[in-house]
Amino acid sequence: MTEAVLAVDLTCNRIAEAVLDRDGKILVRRTERLETYSPEPALRQIGRIAGELAKIGRGYRLVAAGIALDEIVGRDGTLKSEVETWDKLSLARRASQRLKMPVAIETTCRAAILGECWRGFGRGKADVILLQVGQKIQAAILASGKLLRGAHDLAGGAGWMAVSEADGFEVRKFGGLEAFTSAAGVVRAAKNAIDAGFGGAMAEYVAEAFTAEDVAELARRGDLAARQIFRRIGKTLGLAVANLISLCDPQVVVLGGELMAASDLFWDELANTAVGRCQPLASRKVRLRISGLGADAPLLGVGHLAWNLLEKPEEKVLEEKRNGTAPGGFSHRQTKSAKKFSLAVAR
Repeated sequence: MTEAVLAVDLTCNRIAEAVLDRDGKILVRRTERLETYSPEPALRQIGRIAGELAKIGRGYRLVAAGIALDEIVGRDGTLKSEVETWDKLSLARRASQRLKMPVAIETTCRAAILGECWRGFGRGKADVILLQVGQKIQAAILASGKLLRGAHDLAGGAGWMAVSEADGFEVRKFGGLEAFTSAAGVVRAAKNAIDAGFGGAMAEYVAEAFTAEDVAELARRGDLAARQIFRRIGKTLGLAVANLISLCDPQVVVLGGELMAASDLFWDELANTAVGRCQPLASRKVRLRISGLGADAPLLGVGHLAWNLLEKPEEKVLEEKRNGTAPGGFSHRQTKSAKKFSLAVAR
């Protein structure tokens, strides 16, 4: 019977699970609404879905699991959350006890960059940045093959990048970049335009049900007010990417997240701004790419971590994270195209 791993992407309202082979091929998957965003109910639901997937795919045996979630995962493996039930939780141990197999956990965005470096545009590269643009703006940074966490596990808070002199409630609450370029920022910009009297066709929509997808649809139809919103988003994101390139000198910057579904409306503005405003030598070398993995990136990332657990016990991995001595390199069997990629966790 073929060995496989379980990959889980957990959000506050959704669970996506997939079974992966050693090459990162998704054998079977399931996505459903999360019943309750609390550890025990969520783990029960994860276990139930895993059992159902195991019945569907009788030709494999689950040997390890990985869970990505939108909480901060500390270098010691415990969670840092504003939600009391998740804060200071050792989720990997709890999940391992319930699923009866070793479990790795990681923050969603960091899991996504691992997925990109395993099976996406980061493959074979040691210096990669992933910028996720969706309801939140987050980044993950791989520098010299090592995942950057920061002194307090907070590295990657790209939503708080200061990209203009704008200030106000939204900027102080969400961050300078996220306030204007997230999916929620698109809706806020549309409502502000409507209130100011130049919302164009956007004014015909019911304000309470207005979405970023609605604004994108109007922009593609040629509505000038909607198109202007996305041009500003492209410019602002371009400035943020320029800063990231100049600071980190990556080989590639991958952009993912829900809002990239509307990238046709702002990609040229983003790319031209990023390359035109970053460090000149870096601008000639860096490549900008839209993620081809999409929502599968976090699943592939934690799937990779799950395979690594089979080569190295969880206790050893956590000890190396705490001491900052985690070595580089894929430790599970891999395809030839991936062997040169070095991956570790750095302090």
